[in-house]
Amino acid sequence: MQQFGQSVYQLIVEASSNLPGDVRRAIRQAREREEAATRSGLSLSTIAQNIEMAETNVSPICQDTGMPTFIVHTPVGVNQIVLKQEIREAVRLATKDGKLRTNSVDSLTGANSGDNLGPGTPVIHFEQWEQDDIEVKLILKGGGCENKNIQYSLPTELEGLGKAGRDLDGIRKCILHAVYQAQGQGCSAGFIGVGIGGDRTTGYELAKHQLFREVEDRNPIAELDQLEQYIMDKANQLGIGTMGFGGEVSLLGCKVGVMNRLPASFFVSVAYNCWAYRRQGVLLDSETGSLKQWVYERGTDVPMKDATEEVAAAATSDNSMSVNTDTDEESGRTVMLTTPIREEDIRSLRVGDVVVINGEIHTGRDALHKHLMDHDCPIDMNGGVIYHCGPVMMQDKDGEWHVRAAGPTTSIREEPYQGDIIKKLGIRAVIGKGGMGAKTLAALKEHGGVYMNAIGGAAQYYARCIKQVNGVDFMEFGIPEAMWHLQAEGFTAIVTMDSHGNSLHADVDKNSFEKLTQFKETVF
Repeated sequence: MQQFGQSVYQLIVEASSNLPGDVRRAIRQAREREEAATRSGLSLSTIAQNIEMAETNVSPICQDTGMPTFIVHTPVGVNQIVLKQEIREAVRLATKDGKLRTNSVDSLTGANSGDNLGPGTPVIHFEQWEQDDIEVKLILKGGGCENKNIQYSLPTELEGLGKAGRDLDGIRKCILHAVYQAQGQGCSAGFIGVGIGGDRTTGYELAKHQLFREVEDRNPIAELDQLEQYIMDKANQLGIGTMGFGGEVSLLGCKVGVMNRLPASFFVSVAYNCWAYRRQGVLLDSETGSLKQWVYERGTDVPMKDATEEVAAAATSDNSMSVNTDTDEESGRTVMLTTPIREEDIRSLRVGDVVVINGEIHTGRDALHKHLMDHDCPIDMNGGVIYHCGPVMMQDKDGEWHVRAAGPTTSIREEPYQGDIIKKLGIRAVIGKGGMGAKTLAALKEHGGVYMNAIGGAAQYYARCIKQVNGVDFMEFGIPEAMWHLQAEGFTAIVTMDSHGNSLHADVDKNSFEKLTQFKETVF
C-alpha cells in the first residue's frame, strides 16, 4: 500500500481544481438556456472561465474547499486504521500545498487547526464490499451551500405551498420549497440530493449520498425518477437564476433516494450543493494503492469554451473581465471606481450597474465583524470596501503572502453586524454573495453605501484581480477569518442593493415566491 496516500492526495487535488465532465456539461447546458447579456448569462460566462482557470492553475475552483468527506469501499481484510491515517496525512499535505483551505475550526474556542485535521474532520466513512479493489470517493461541499441544507418533518405547513402530507405530493412540495429558500445564497444554479425517510441523521446522510450519483443517470425507482424530472422542470420555472440574479436556470440536478422510517417520523432531507460540484473518486489497487482509474469522467475532456470564446479570450488582456459594457435595462452601466470611494459616486449607482474596482479592498468575515462591534479597526475604512471573503493564502520562502483563491462568501451571516459596521467605519461598499437583509439595506440608504454581488465560487477569477497583499491583521482568527488588505485591479461585481432602498435580492425572492405558489395544487 505504499502508493495509497499519494493516490488520495491526487484525488484531493483533482476534486478541488477540476470539475468532472458530467457537472461541466450541466453548466454548459445552463449557459445555452440563458441570454448571454443578462446577469445570469454574464455570471455563467464568469463561472465557465473560472472552471478553466482552476484546471489550468491546478488551484481551488472555490476558496471554500468545504468539509472533505470520503466514502471508502475496501475488500475484506484491508486495514482500515492504516487507510484512515493515510487519508488524514493526504489532507494535511493538500492543505499545506494550498489545494485545500484551512477549514477545521474548534467549535468552542474558534481556533483554526491550520491543517484541516481535528475531531470530526475530515469525514471518513468506511464500507466493505466484495470487489478486489479499493474505491475512494470524495466530495468537497462548502459552507455556503451546506448552510442551505434543510430538513422537513411531515406533515407540515409550507408558506406558499400549503399542507405537505406524508405522501409523494408532500415530498415534492418540500423539495420545491428547499430550492426556493436557497435563493442565490447557495451559489445557484445548484444540485440537490434528497433523502426520504430514515431518522434525522440518516436522512441527511442519504441526501448527501445522492450527490455521489452521476448528473445524467436515471433513478431505477419509477416514482422517484418521475419526481426527479418533475422537480427539474418546475424548479427551473421559479426564476431564481444564477447567483439569485433571476433567470431561466435555478437547478442543475436533482437526485432522490429513499429508506425505511419509524412509524412516528417522516423526514424529507435536502442537501444543497453549489454549482462548484466538486466530487471525484478513484479505484485503487488493493495491494499497492496505485491509481487504476477515475470513478467519474475527468473534466479535461469537456472544455467550457467553444472556439469563438477561445479566440475572444486570447484577444483580451489578463486584467480585463468579461462584463457587458453595453447599457441595457437589466445589466445597467459599467462604472469604474477607485478606492477610497466618494459618497457622491456611490449615490449615483443603481441596482444592475456593473462596477469595476481598483485600489485597496479589505476582507472581513464572521470573526472580524463580531470583533469590530466592540473594538477599533486597525486601519481607516472611511470610503473603503469590505469584501466578504476567506481566501486561500500561501506564503513564499521570503515571507510574502500570495492569494491562491479569493471568491466571495455568503453575506447574510453578517446581517446582525453589517449596518452598524457601515455606520461606525464609513464603509462605502460591501462585496459578497447572496445579498443581505433589511437592516443592511437601511444602513446603505442612510449612510451612502452599496452592496455588490460577486460571483460565488469564482475563486480563480477574482484571485487574478489581486495584484498584491498589502498587509494582514487578526491572524489569530485564522487565515480565512483574518483581515487581509489586498490591492485590487479590475475587480468586477454587480450592484444588487443600492443607496436608494432598492434590492435585487428582495425582488427576485418576491417574484420566485409568487411562482412557487402556482405549484400549490399541482397534481403529482
